[in-house]
Amino acid sequence: MQARSMKKEFLVLLGAFVAIAALAAVLMAFVGDARRGMVPFDPTNASYLVEGTVVTLVNGQAEVPAAPGSASTVRTWIFGLPAMGDLNGDGTRDAALLLVQNAGGSGTFYYAAAALATSAGAEGTNAILLGDRIAPQNISIASGTILVNYADRNAGEPMTTQPSLGVSKYFTVVGGLLEAAPAPGTPSVK
Repeated sequence: MQARSMKKEFLVLLGAFVAIAALAAVLMAFVGDARRGMVPFDPTNASYLVEGTVVTLVNGQAEVPAAPGSASTVRTWIFGLPAMGDLNGDGTRDAALLLVQNAGGSGTFYYAAAALATSAGAEGTNAILLGDRIAPQNISIASGTILVNYADRNAGEPMTTQPSLGVSKYFTVVGGLLEAAPAPGTPSVK
């Protein structure tokens, strides 16, 4: 009986030791990354400049009062999944994404934005308006250029009309800012 009790105590102590050793290894890895200045790249937890206001996303969304003391809120969130690729030529994967913003009215505004990978994590860029109540199709990155495809309304059509006009827009990151760009292969006008 005593041998069984000692064996049981030994197994409990061994299990506790293994658990403590695993926890210590995880903590040491985290401390090592912090010492090297590495923060995980996560574009869903970054700040973006939308219409002149810094919007800080937490888990891909933000909600702030429309005005001080107001019950109305401005909601911002990421639409779909970010596209991954190098946007600034530094050899690291950055992200291109679509942001959606609604201030409680009938408008739902879509923006293109980017998040650059830095030692401090994801650094969001400015957001560029694509349109109100458009129908996003996809976003991708190729050769440092972002391509956004979506459907919009024809000129003069009311907002109640379903978007049916195919639109492709291109963007690049220049000096940390997102800028509209011509389609690849299009001669630039100087």
